[in-house]
Amino acid sequence: MHSLLTTTADAAVPVHVVSSSRWPELRERLPAEQRSFAQAQGFAGRASEHCFLPGSDGRLGAVLLGIADAGRSRDAFAPARLAAQLPEGAYTLQGEIDDPALATLGWLLQGYRFDRYRKPAPAKARLVLPRGVDGAEISLIAESAMLARDLVNTPANDMGPDEIEAAIRVLAAECGATVESIAGEELLDRNFPMIHAVGRASPRVPRLIDLVWGNPSHPRVTLVGKGVAFDTGGLDIKPAAAMLLMKKDMGGAAAAIAAARMIMLAKLPVRLRLLVPAVENAIAGEAFRPGDILPSRKGLTVEIGNTDAEGRLILADALALADEEAPELLIDYATLTGAARTALGPELPPFYTHDEGLAAEIARIGLAVNDPVWRLPLWAPYDRMLDSKIADVNHVSSGGMAGSVTAALFLNRFVERTPSYAHFDIYAWTPAAKPGRPEGGECQAARLTYALAKQLYPAG
Repeated sequence: MHSLLTTTADAAVPVHVVSSSRWPELRERLPAEQRSFAQAQGFAGRASEHCFLPGSDGRLGAVLLGIADAGRSRDAFAPARLAAQLPEGAYTLQGEIDDPALATLGWLLQGYRFDRYRKPAPAKARLVLPRGVDGAEISLIAESAMLARDLVNTPANDMGPDEIEAAIRVLAAECGATVESIAGEELLDRNFPMIHAVGRASPRVPRLIDLVWGNPSHPRVTLVGKGVAFDTGGLDIKPAAAMLLMKKDMGGAAAAIAAARMIMLAKLPVRLRLLVPAVENAIAGEAFRPGDILPSRKGLTVEIGNTDAEGRLILADALALADEEAPELLIDYATLTGAARTALGPELPPFYTHDEGLAAEIARIGLAVNDPVWRLPLWAPYDRMLDSKIADVNHVSSGGMAGSVTAALFLNRFVERTPSYAHFDIYAWTPAAKPGRPEGGECQAARLTYALAKQLYPAG
């Protein structure tokens, strides 16, 4: 169980989570001294407001934390907002807790610190595990999400294709999986020409990392994650400001790794495959060019409309491989388009699927586990925006419209046999801190994937 969780409730300090509408009721139940102190501080239960109340011995006696009134705007992680600010000790969450498991998860996620290059003060406030909450599972989910955050937060000088592969090999050793890496010129020999083309300009060798775990007789589930360690834009070079966060362009790989870890350590009865094409989109004499025609594993010829749309190229080869064995469920994750962020912002990734039943479950589960996503359409009439006069398909749309939709339509061309396929266009970054989500790298769509897999393929 995570170090920020405890089962010992002795001398635990209560954290009273209360909305403004319920505050008068709670205020009357407080000891007179604490009630007077809260009133003197002006506490009224407004969202994000808090107040530390003294005990009779002068020590911290209780904490008041304001929360939004019940409704759509209330964040299930909000009760954990103070988790990293509280002094060392044990605490219990009381009051308006909509979902004790999510509040517990938020507490752990709020305590995350990226400490590879500097040592911020660690979170020391331990939460007494609420009754009925599975501490082991919550810890597994939190630790996997934090792994993804670590991978995304690590700068590209220390997180290239080699290091992405190393992280997957560590995961394989932890979970008893096997790993194969197809790298460099072998990508051409094994028919992954687009992965090779995108990564060949970098001295850091491109590769396809292939992890397999589980009983071969179990249902096949395959996760594919975009592993662009850094994206200069290639010859269609990004402006400097647009490059600043490109260490996060492997956020799709990080999410896939996190989801795979949850599934494997939970021992769900699936045959899991994790595919990560890992490259650096660099600039050199060997860089692929706008106007080039690339072959693909699928056999389609692809005209390059913009070298800064490299992620869908490497995903296409990986998806074609995944589709060859027609898994029961295929999911990919990619920090793919700015259009997705323009449409839905950083907190709500779009997803795409033709499977109506899968779409409904993804949307429902995403809300249920506080890992929200929003369905956008695989709008077939927009396929014509990918037409090429000299190749089977252009990999970017003409006209600059519907960029996330046409990217999904491009990927969809490489999946034919798989009955249930979903694509997540994630951001993998929290630009402004929220409860349970410190500023920096973020793990999106992985927790909902685990919950979905757990529902479809329950353990035991």
